[in-house]
Amino acid sequence: MVVVVGVMELDKMDENEWRYHGEGNKSLVVSHVQLSIVLRLLKYPAEDSENPPQTVEQAFRQVQNIVDFSSNVMSFLLGEKFVHSGEVVKLPLEFVRQLSIKVQHQRPAWRCDKVMDIYSGCALCLPNLTSPTLHQPTHTPTLCIEIKPKCGFLPYSKHVSQDIKTKVCRFCMHQHYKVAMGTWKRRSRYCPLDLFSGNRQRMHFAIRQLIDEPQNNLKIFKVLVNALLSAGGGDGGAGTDRRGEGRSFCEASLFKERTRHGSQGSPSDSVLYRVRQTQMLDTLDIEGLYPLYRRVEQHLQDFPKERTRLQMDGPYNEAFLEKLHKCPSEDDGSLEYAVSKVHQYRVAMTAKDSQIMVALVPSCEEEEDDEGLPGQRQHRDFLSSRPPAFSYSVSILDLDPKPFDNIPRQLRLDQNIVSCYLRSSCALPKGALPSHSGIFTAAEREDCTLLFHPV
Repeated sequence: MVVVVGVMELDKMDENEWRYHGEGNKSLVVSHVQLSIVLRLLKYPAEDSENPPQTVEQAFRQVQNIVDFSSNVMSFLLGEKFVHSGEVVKLPLEFVRQLSIKVQHQRPAWRCDKVMDIYSGCALCLPNLTSPTLHQPTHTPTLCIEIKPKCGFLPYSKHVSQDIKTKVCRFCMHQHYKVAMGTWKRRSRYCPLDLFSGNRQRMHFAIRQLIDEPQNNLKIFKVLVNALLSAGGGDGGAGTDRRGEGRSFCEASLFKERTRHGSQGSPSDSVLYRVRQTQMLDTLDIEGLYPLYRRVEQHLQDFPKERTRLQMDGPYNEAFLEKLHKCPSEDDGSLEYAVSKVHQYRVAMTAKDSQIMVALVPSCEEEEDDEGLPGQRQHRDFLSSRPPAFSYSVSILDLDPKPFDNIPRQLRLDQNIVSCYLRSSCALPKGALPSHSGIFTAAEREDCTLLFHPV
């Protein structure tokens, strides 16, 4: 974890030193124009702009929970070298208000149904992982690639009611649902099982599907695959090795050379291995987990104060981590078993929604060779026959805790996705895909599974 708060003078904050960096569904991010830091601020619905939905204390606890969950739970499971948890800061309210005004015109129109929290002053301060100054100094900008790998395994639980879920991955089925709902205009050709396979040919194939024009910059693939398979996770780990459980191929994948290129698995200290192992804490699938959720929910209805003892909303500390690990292998009908499985599922869902940031840094050695040849550096890396010379750093982002109360929605979504896929797959020839228009909506670009960051 990189300590970053110490470089800011909180009593001298100037909104002109910050610029819009991006935003998700729950928060907005601004980056400092000189320092390698970002601020992540909460958002809430625009209709609540006059009346904030939570107190300052509640906002502070929400941000602190994000930090604690990342540093105490996800860092242990994924490896501390991959995780940057950040620190909570309390910003001057006038600075936050002026900052909100400054960045408003830069926000995507479709994101403006929510507004920035200008009442609490609470924010999360993190290192700017797209900043070249965080990496070795070079004359050439760092290339930062953000990958949303999604769920990398097929469910193997006995509770799965539809056999198709054990053959076609959630991401590939979800494509049909998003097109049917009008969220996307076309389906992605990417399949997470290919990326997580550890087989270089399948990984190359998966990355090609994540790029609009796969014929460009193909030589970066080898570097990117090396980074995703590299070591560096530190101590800890997700526990039991579950690589052998479930199928290793998704039937919807367009990668067809399955006999020659199977799934050999990623190295146990690689970022892909850590992410997938943590995802696989979801051992029951949502169908098997939901009855346990109902067991816990009923108990909380009868004894509301138990919500704190059972840590349904935190704190995310060693006691929470212990609940993850001290879970009986079989359901003994107890509340404790149900609570442990619910917590495991929540952690798994965080891993499934996480993002991997790879910063590719041109090596100093090759830069020295290129001195006096301006404009030739990028050409040599990407288009020449000489292998690109990069070093890289890998980080895992978006590690917020998933709310307990969101589980019923996950069950409904799962049912809708499977139902939609079964209907649409019957109407299409096997392997058929709509034409590749090359045109993305704003929502599609935001929800893309691979992004190149400008630096």
